[in-house]
Amino acid sequence: MSNILIIKHGSLGDIAQASGAIQDISENHKNDQIFLLTTKPYFDLFKKNPFIYEVILDKRLPRYNLIYLYFLMKDLKKYNFSKVFDLQNSSRTNFYKNILFPKATKEVWSSSLSTLPTDKNKEEFDKNSVLERLDYQLKESGLNTLNTVKPDFNWASRNISEIKNFYKINKYILLFPFCSPHLKIKKWPHYNKLIELIINRFDEEYKIVTAPGPSEINHAKNINALAILDNGRALDIFQLTSLIKGSSFVVANDTGPAHITAHVGAKGLTLFGKHTTAHKVSIERENFKVIEVSDLNKLSAEKVFERLSNSLS
Repeated sequence: MSNILIIKHGSLGDIAQASGAIQDISENHKNDQIFLLTTKPYFDLFKKNPFIYEVILDKRLPRYNLIYLYFLMKDLKKYNFSKVFDLQNSSRTNFYKNILFPKATKEVWSSSLSTLPTDKNKEEFDKNSVLERLDYQLKESGLNTLNTVKPDFNWASRNISEIKNFYKINKYILLFPFCSPHLKIKKWPHYNKLIELIINRFDEEYKIVTAPGPSEINHAKNINALAILDNGRALDIFQLTSLIKGSSFVVANDTGPAHITAHVGAKGLTLFGKHTTAHKVSIERENFKVIEVSDLNKLSAEKVFERLSNSLS
């Protein structure tokens, strides 16, 4: 039995996307123990992943914090990992490689760099979709991949009947009108108009709800929807995933909850402006579709409502 390390730091959407790759790594190493290195926001989440034996915390302190770096590397070395799957593929994780396995080939350290096609540079390769890149990386590392391009995030849900009973929600449309403050280009501004159209068409058939994150609770007051919280606090990832799974329909900006929706099989729609493409981030699924426009400000609530209404009818 060998010890295998997977590295995946974040973000939430990337965590959901990596579920298939993690499953494939585990199923190709059934006689080995799978460890995963991640950051604090996802430490408890990955503890519930059925394909991981143990989770290791990386505080991701600055690289010039040599004392922290020394003890992290020392801790990792004690496991005597026979192979590392770098699913983060960042400059930081490449820095770790240069410390832990400076001369390793793809047989020991699997990353987008170590498995890069000979006829492409990194910039060209990164034009492929996220899941295509992960699938290529794992195949080049000798794995059979059955799940990488169709990740399943359903393992990250738990019973939230108490919360649903408290808010008296059964059939509901879930909206995610939020985005990171530094990524306002992802934000569609017409959610309240959409809510008005939904109520006019469906009356009380569906409740309109949202699930703000910790920094979004105040912003949720500007949205004419019921904000779902847990005793005044934002839902954790397990609760959020369950709320998404139980929804009748989701409308979201290109954020982490949108990726969760895509990879739990829920029905919904995500709205893309010019910041990237849906293909590149591998978000469109059988039940989860996309509207792509050059300017989100000009995307009308009527157009979004039409897609929502057709899906629910």
